Amino acid sequence: MSSAQELTTKARTVRPTAYGSPDVLEIVSMPIPEPAAGQVVVQVRAAGVNPIDWKLYSGAFHEVDDEHQDSAGLADDLPRLGLECAGVVTAIGDDVRAFEVGDEVIVYPVTGAYADYVTAPATSLIPKPADLGWPEAGSLMLAGTTAVHALHAAGVGEGDTLLVHGGAGGVGSVVVQLATAAGATVIATAGAHNHELLRELGAIPVTYGAGLLDRVRAASPGPVTAAIDCAGGDEALDTSLELVADRQRIASIVAGDRHVVAGIKALGYGPGQDAGTELRESARADLASRAVELRILIDTVYPLAEAARAHRAGIAGHAPGKLVLVP
Repeated sequence: MSSAQELTTKARTVRPTAYGSPDVLEIVSMPIPEPAAGQVVVQVRAAGVNPIDWKLYSGAFHEVDDEHQDSAGLADDLPRLGLECAGVVTAIGDDVRAFEVGDEVIVYPVTGAYADYVTAPATSLIPKPADLGWPEAGSLMLAGTTAVHALHAAGVGEGDTLLVHGGAGGVGSVVVQLATAAGATVIATAGAHNHELLRELGAIPVTYGAGLLDRVRAASPGPVTAAIDCAGGDEALDTSLELVADRQRIASIVAGDRHVVAGIKALGYGPGQDAGTELRESARADLASRAVELRILIDTVYPLAEAARAHRAGIAGHAPGKLVLVP
């Protein structure tokens, strides 16, 4: 094993001490990890904050299939927070040939990334583009691969008119950009204060809320052929079902029981949902290569010790783009 010289043998991680609100989050001291064979230790420079993080310890997250327990950070009694990050390799285990100490990397999939150091299989690492900032690199992959998965599930391509619910969010903003780059016309919902942002990303903005169906019809240059729901709620689902003729061209990343019964594509870790594991992992290199041309929207960067504050902001919602933690 090869490792970088460290000045301390202790590091920090953020963990929930119980199930509940962000008040249960605490900073816990931990030894700097040592990698087993096939593993790499990374000093975290930035970790993405995602809704799944607070849902895992709030009790709001749906049932997770047994085969996806580890991927969701649920293998322990309490969830391990942080499913994506970027940082610098500090140690490599036996049989690791693709990376060296000092390499700058993006790490996804991973669990426990709310920390100074994280251990991951070497297969979870890809090189970080030199011109990509740490906050963007640390928060790109979960939203980016989810966007790729949703576009694939809905079969979106050139000539489509796509409706995106929640177009200014972390996932929705990437969906908008990738869909327009593929030649689709995109109509995206958001609050009025985010409409100019949606225009800049290439979408036709509409305001969510009562009367959404009529506003989408008025804004659309033609029939809506596909829909991706990144927001949730009955109105988004009802609007999609009314406008899109083929229900298999409606995909939701926030699917509930109604979505499954409606016969649309439900994406996620729950029973009857499509996790898209292989598709997401195969999309990482292309996303990294395109990351500089994409706008990776960063709303706020918080110190690691303020993870609870970041979660409160995320739960409150309405901020465009991603929240990020930096040790």
